[in-house]
Amino acid sequence: MDENLHTPEPPLQRTRRNIVAMAALMVTAIGANLASIKPASAQQSGGGNQGNQGNQGNQGNQGNQGNQGNQGNQGNNRASCFLRGTAIRTAEGDRNVEDLAVGDLVPTLFGGMRPIHWIGRYRYMRSDASMPWAEDARPVRIARSALGPDTPHADLYLTQKHALFTDGVLVRAGDLVNGTTITLDAADEFDELEYFHIKLETHDVIYAEGAACETLLYVDDEYASNFIRLCWRGAELTEEALCAPLLAFDVPRARMKSRFRSAISPWVDRRHKLDIVRDRLEERGVALSRQFALRS
Repeated sequence: MDENLHTPEPPLQRTRRNIVAMAALMVTAIGANLASIKPASAQQSGGGNQGNQGNQGNQGNQGNQGNQGNQGNQGNNRASCFLRGTAIRTAEGDRNVEDLAVGDLVPTLFGGMRPIHWIGRYRYMRSDASMPWAEDARPVRIARSALGPDTPHADLYLTQKHALFTDGVLVRAGDLVNGTTITLDAADEFDELEYFHIKLETHDVIYAEGAACETLLYVDDEYASNFIRLCWRGAELTEEALCAPLLAFDVPRARMKSRFRSAISPWVDRRHKLDIVRDRLEERGVALSRQFALRS
Protein backbone atom coordinates (compact mmCIF):
# COMPACT_ATOMS: atom_id res chain seq x y z
CA MET A 1 0.00 0.00 0.00
CA ASP A 2 3.00 2.35 0.08
CA GLU A 3 4.19 2.39 -3.50
CA ASN A 4 4.45 5.86 -5.08
CA LEU A 5 3.67 7.59 -1.79
CA HIS A 6 6.94 9.49 -1.95
CA THR A 7 5.97 11.33 -5.15
CA PRO A 8 5.68 15.04 -4.20
CA GLU A 9 2.16 16.43 -4.30
CA PRO A 10 1.62 19.15 -6.93
CA PRO A 11 1.84 22.49 -5.07
CA LEU A 12 -1.56 23.71 -6.26
CA GLN A 13 -3.25 20.63 -4.82
CA ARG A 14 -1.98 21.59 -1.35
CA THR A 15 -3.22 25.13 -1.89
CA ARG A 16 -6.64 23.93 -3.07
CA ARG A 17 -6.99 21.50 -0.19
CA ASN A 18 -6.16 24.12 2.42
CA ILE A 19 -8.51 26.70 0.89
CA VAL A 20 -11.31 24.13 1.14
CA ALA A 21 -10.32 23.48 4.77
CA MET A 22 -10.37 27.23 5.50
CA ALA A 23 -13.88 27.48 4.07
CA ALA A 24 -15.02 24.56 6.23
CA LEU A 25 -13.56 26.23 9.33
CA MET A 26 -15.42 29.45 8.51
CA VAL A 27 -18.72 27.58 8.10
CA THR A 28 -18.15 25.80 11.43
CA ALA A 29 -17.36 29.09 13.17
CA ILE A 30 -20.49 30.74 11.76
CA GLY A 31 -22.61 27.78 12.82
CA ALA A 32 -21.16 27.90 16.34
CA ASN A 33 -21.89 31.61 16.61
CA LEU A 34 -25.48 31.11 15.50
CA ALA A 35 -25.96 28.25 17.95
CA SER A 36 -24.64 30.36 20.80
CA ILE A 37 -27.42 32.92 20.43
CA LYS A 38 -30.21 30.32 20.39
CA PRO A 39 -31.96 29.18 23.59
CA ALA A 40 -29.96 26.50 25.37
CA SER A 41 -31.17 22.91 24.99
CA ALA A 42 -30.03 19.57 26.29
CA GLN A 43 -27.41 17.68 24.32
CA GLN A 44 -28.59 14.62 22.44
CA SER A 45 -25.98 12.27 23.86
CA GLY A 46 -25.13 11.68 27.49
CA GLY A 47 -21.63 12.13 28.79
CA GLY A 48 -21.70 10.42 32.13
CA ASN A 49 -18.84 10.54 34.62
CA GLN A 50 -19.57 6.88 35.20
CA GLY A 51 -16.23 6.44 36.91
CA ASN A 52 -17.38 8.04 40.16
CA GLN A 53 -20.06 5.50 41.02
CA GLY A 54 -20.15 6.75 44.58
CA ASN A 55 -21.31 10.17 43.48
CA GLN A 56 -24.59 9.67 41.65
CA GLY A 57 -25.02 13.42 41.38
CA ASN A 58 -22.11 13.56 39.00
CA GLN A 59 -23.40 10.93 36.52
CA GLY A 60 -22.57 13.09 33.56
CA ASN A 61 -24.64 15.98 34.98
CA GLN A 62 -28.03 14.78 33.74
CA GLY A 63 -29.42 18.28 33.73
CA ASN A 64 -26.65 19.40 31.42
CA GLN A 65 -25.75 16.62 28.99
CA GLY A 66 -23.30 18.94 27.28
CA ASN A 67 -20.93 18.59 30.21
CA GLN A 68 -19.77 15.18 28.87
CA GLY A 69 -18.39 13.96 32.16
CA ASN A 70 -16.29 17.01 33.08
CA GLN A 71 -14.63 17.84 29.76
CA GLY A 72 -13.00 20.94 31.23
CA ASN A 73 -11.10 18.80 33.71
CA GLN A 74 -9.86 16.66 30.83
CA GLY A 75 -8.41 19.69 29.09
CA ASN A 76 -6.71 20.99 32.20
CA ASN A 77 -5.04 17.62 32.77
CA ARG A 78 -4.11 16.98 29.12
CA ALA A 79 -5.92 13.64 29.32
CA SER A 80 -4.46 10.94 27.09
CA CYS A 81 -6.85 8.07 26.62
CA PHE A 82 -7.13 4.90 24.55
CA LEU A 83 -10.46 3.38 23.52
CA ARG A 84 -11.24 -0.08 24.93
CA GLY A 85 -9.74 -2.76 22.69
CA THR A 86 -6.58 -0.82 21.82
CA ALA A 87 -3.52 -3.10 21.68
CA ILE A 88 -0.65 -1.77 23.80
CA ARG A 89 2.88 -3.13 23.35
CA THR A 90 4.23 -4.72 26.52
CA ALA A 91 7.31 -6.74 27.43
CA GLU A 92 5.23 -9.85 26.77
CA GLY A 93 3.72 -8.70 23.47
CA ASP A 94 0.62 -6.73 22.56
CA ARG A 95 -2.25 -6.73 25.08
CA ASN A 96 -5.55 -4.90 25.09
CA VAL A 97 -5.46 -1.79 27.24
CA GLU A 98 -8.32 -3.02 29.46
CA ASP A 99 -6.26 -6.09 30.37
CA LEU A 100 -3.22 -4.19 31.65
CA ALA A 101 -2.37 -3.81 35.33
CA VAL A 102 -0.05 -1.80 37.54
CA GLY A 103 3.48 -3.14 37.35
CA ASP A 104 3.20 -4.42 33.77
CA LEU A 105 6.32 -3.50 31.81
CA VAL A 106 5.96 -1.48 28.62
CA PRO A 107 8.73 -0.45 26.19
CA THR A 108 9.04 3.34 25.98
CA LEU A 109 10.78 5.68 23.59
CA PHE A 110 12.75 7.65 26.18
CA GLY A 111 13.04 5.44 29.26
CA GLY A 112 13.44 1.90 27.98
CA MET A 113 11.31 -0.78 29.64
CA ARG A 114 9.18 0.84 32.36
CA PRO A 115 6.41 -0.30 34.74
CA ILE A 116 2.89 1.08 34.63
CA HIS A 117 2.19 3.17 37.74
CA TRP A 118 -1.49 4.00 37.32
CA ILE A 119 -4.39 2.98 35.10
CA GLY A 120 -7.67 4.83 35.06
CA ARG A 121 -10.78 4.74 32.94
CA TYR A 122 -13.98 6.64 32.33
CA ARG A 123 -17.10 6.00 30.30
CA TYR A 124 -19.51 7.93 28.15
CA MET A 125 -23.06 6.55 28.11
CA ARG A 126 -25.64 7.24 25.42
CA SER A 127 -29.25 7.09 26.56
CA ASP A 128 -30.73 7.30 23.05
CA ALA A 129 -29.02 5.08 20.46
CA SER A 130 -30.84 6.87 17.64
CA MET A 131 -29.05 10.15 18.37
CA PRO A 132 -25.41 10.90 17.46
CA TRP A 133 -22.64 11.15 20.01
CA ALA A 134 -21.66 14.64 21.12
CA GLU A 135 -18.50 15.69 19.29
CA ASP A 136 -16.38 15.91 22.46
CA ALA A 137 -17.00 12.24 23.22
CA ARG A 138 -16.10 10.88 19.78
CA PRO A 139 -12.69 9.27 19.29
CA VAL A 140 -10.21 10.03 16.54
CA ARG A 141 -9.71 7.06 14.22
CA ILE A 142 -6.20 6.73 12.83
CA ALA A 143 -6.38 4.22 10.01
CA ARG A 144 -3.83 1.50 9.42
CA SER A 145 -0.66 2.94 7.80
CA ALA A 146 -1.89 6.53 8.21
CA LEU A 147 1.36 7.59 9.92
CA GLY A 148 3.79 5.41 7.94
CA PRO A 149 4.14 1.95 6.44
CA ASP A 150 2.10 -0.36 8.71
CA THR A 151 1.96 2.37 11.37
CA PRO A 152 -0.37 1.94 13.05
CA HIS A 153 -0.68 -1.73 12.12
CA ALA A 154 -4.42 -1.64 12.86
CA ASP A 155 -6.95 1.17 13.20
CA LEU A 156 -6.15 3.15 16.34
CA TYR A 157 -8.79 5.02 18.38
CA LEU A 158 -7.75 7.85 20.72
CA THR A 159 -9.31 10.79 22.49
CA GLN A 160 -8.97 13.99 20.53
CA LYS A 161 -6.41 15.51 22.90
CA HIS A 162 -4.21 12.42 23.00
CA ALA A 163 -0.84 13.25 21.44
CA LEU A 164 1.08 11.15 18.96
CA PHE A 165 4.85 11.33 18.71
CA THR A 166 5.96 12.10 15.16
CA ASP A 167 8.81 14.06 13.59
CA GLY A 168 10.36 14.61 17.02
CA VAL A 169 7.30 16.33 18.54
CA LEU A 170 3.99 15.52 20.20
CA VAL A 171 0.88 16.39 18.19
CA ARG A 172 -2.70 15.97 19.34
CA ALA A 173 -4.73 13.50 17.31
CA GLY A 174 -7.54 16.01 16.91
CA ASP A 175 -5.19 18.44 15.18
CA LEU A 176 -4.30 15.84 12.53
CA VAL A 177 -7.83 15.01 11.35
CA ASN A 178 -7.72 15.03 7.55
CA GLY A 179 -10.97 13.41 6.44
CA THR A 180 -9.26 10.42 4.83
CA THR A 181 -6.93 8.35 7.03
CA ILE A 182 -7.41 10.35 10.25
CA THR A 183 -11.03 11.07 11.06
CA LEU A 184 -13.35 11.93 13.91
CA ASP A 185 -15.20 8.64 14.23
CA ALA A 186 -18.98 8.66 14.55
CA ALA A 187 -18.85 5.60 16.87
CA ASP A 188 -22.50 4.94 16.02
CA GLU A 189 -22.15 1.22 16.73
CA PHE A 190 -21.47 1.91 20.43
CA ASP A 191 -23.94 2.85 23.16
CA GLU A 192 -21.00 3.19 25.54
CA LEU A 193 -17.48 4.52 24.96
CA GLU A 194 -14.90 3.45 27.51
CA TYR A 195 -11.50 5.13 27.57
CA PHE A 196 -8.37 4.11 29.47
CA HIS A 197 -5.43 6.17 30.78
CA ILE A 198 -1.93 4.77 31.23
CA LYS A 199 0.36 6.65 33.63
CA LEU A 200 4.05 5.90 34.10
CA GLU A 201 6.22 7.46 36.79
CA THR A 202 7.01 10.26 34.33
CA HIS A 203 5.66 11.29 30.96
CA ASP A 204 6.87 9.10 28.08
CA VAL A 205 5.92 7.56 24.74
CA ILE A 206 4.54 4.01 24.44
CA TYR A 207 3.25 2.03 21.46
CA ALA A 208 -0.43 1.53 20.69
CA GLU A 209 -1.24 -0.59 17.64
CA GLY A 210 2.42 0.01 16.77
CA ALA A 211 2.12 3.83 16.79
CA ALA A 212 4.08 6.04 19.18
CA CYS A 213 1.65 7.68 21.64
CA GLU A 214 2.13 9.68 24.82
CA THR A 215 1.23 8.39 28.25
CA LEU A 216 -0.92 10.42 30.63
CA LEU A 217 1.06 13.50 31.60
CA TYR A 218 -0.18 13.90 35.16
CA VAL A 219 -3.12 13.23 37.45
CA ASP A 220 -4.08 15.70 40.12
CA ASP A 221 -6.12 14.71 43.17
CA GLU A 222 -9.38 16.21 41.92
CA TYR A 223 -9.05 14.48 38.54
CA ALA A 224 -8.23 11.11 40.09
CA SER A 225 -11.21 11.28 42.45
CA ASN A 226 -13.59 12.02 39.57
CA PHE A 227 -12.72 8.88 37.62
CA ILE A 228 -12.42 5.17 38.36
CA ARG A 229 -9.15 4.43 40.14
CA LEU A 230 -8.27 1.04 38.84
CA CYS A 231 -4.90 1.17 40.46
CA TRP A 232 -2.23 3.57 41.61
CA ARG A 233 1.35 3.06 42.62
CA GLY A 234 3.47 6.06 43.42
CA ALA A 235 3.76 9.12 45.57
CA GLU A 236 1.76 12.31 45.21
CA LEU A 237 -0.08 13.14 42.00
CA THR A 238 1.63 16.21 40.61
CA GLU A 239 2.30 17.90 37.29
CA GLU A 240 5.52 16.95 35.54
CA ALA A 241 7.55 17.83 32.47
CA LEU A 242 6.61 16.78 28.96
CA CYS A 243 8.92 14.19 27.41
CA ALA A 244 8.94 16.13 24.12
CA PRO A 245 7.63 19.46 22.76
CA LEU A 246 3.83 19.52 22.42
CA LEU A 247 2.45 21.36 19.39
CA ALA A 248 -1.26 22.20 19.30
CA PHE A 249 -3.84 24.56 17.84
CA ASP A 250 -5.21 25.95 21.11
CA VAL A 251 -7.79 28.29 19.58
CA PRO A 252 -9.88 28.09 16.36
CA ARG A 253 -8.12 31.13 14.91
CA ALA A 254 -4.81 29.25 15.08
CA ARG A 255 -6.23 26.56 12.79
CA MET A 256 -7.29 29.19 10.26
CA LYS A 257 -3.85 30.81 10.30
CA SER A 258 -2.22 27.43 9.87
CA ARG A 259 -4.35 26.64 6.83
CA PHE A 260 -3.49 30.02 5.32
CA ARG A 261 0.24 29.40 5.78
CA SER A 262 -0.10 26.03 4.08
CA ALA A 263 -2.19 27.48 1.25
CA ILE A 264 0.48 30.02 0.31
CA SER A 265 3.44 27.70 1.02
CA PRO A 266 4.12 26.85 -2.66
CA TRP A 267 5.13 30.47 -3.12
CA VAL A 268 6.05 31.71 0.37
CA ASP A 269 6.69 28.91 2.84
CA ARG A 270 6.08 30.27 6.35
CA ARG A 271 4.69 27.04 7.72
CA HIS A 272 5.30 26.06 11.34
CA LYS A 273 6.32 22.55 12.38
CA LEU A 274 2.74 21.50 13.12
CA ASP A 275 1.59 22.77 9.71
CA ILE A 276 4.24 20.64 8.01
CA VAL A 277 3.37 17.51 9.98
CA ARG A 278 -0.34 17.91 9.24
CA ASP A 279 0.30 18.61 5.54
CA ARG A 280 2.54 15.57 5.22
CA LEU A 281 -0.02 13.25 6.79
CA GLU A 282 -2.84 14.77 4.72
CA GLU A 283 -0.87 14.19 1.54
CA ARG A 284 -0.19 10.63 2.64
CA GLY A 285 -3.88 10.16 3.34
CA VAL A 286 -4.84 11.36 -0.14
CA ALA A 287 -2.27 9.06 -1.75
CA LEU A 288 -3.39 6.04 0.31
CA SER A 289 -7.04 6.72 -0.53
CA ARG A 290 -6.23 6.81 -4.23
CA GLN A 291 -4.28 3.56 -4.00
CA PHE A 292 -7.16 1.90 -2.18
CA ALA A 293 -9.65 3.12 -4.81
CA LEU A 294 -7.46 1.78 -7.64
CA ARG A 295 -7.21 -1.65 -5.99
CA SER A 296 -10.90 -1.91 -5.17
